[in-house]
Amino acid sequence: MTLSDYKFTNYFMKEIIRKRPYIKNEWCIRIIENPLKIERQEFNRYRFWGRIKKFDDKISRVITLEDKKTIHNVFPDRSYKNEN
Repeated sequence: MTLSDYKFTNYFMKEIIRKRPYIKNEWCIRIIENPLKIERQEFNRYRFWGRIKKFDDKISRVITLEDKKTIHNVFPDRSYKNEN
């Protein structure tokens, strides 16, 4: 997939990027395409967990809308637990 295959909500573009300007859209897409874990959440959204090497390999969570192509939120997830 390419960047053009994905969309970003207004909330993501106006709030998340403003709060976390270091976040790269490509990192979010990489997590969605190669997740450590995926989970459906309330309101037909999906959580994707993945590692971002630029952050010392720390885990981040990406939230998408139901289509799994519209990115709504991303943040470091310090509480991530891998059940595998």
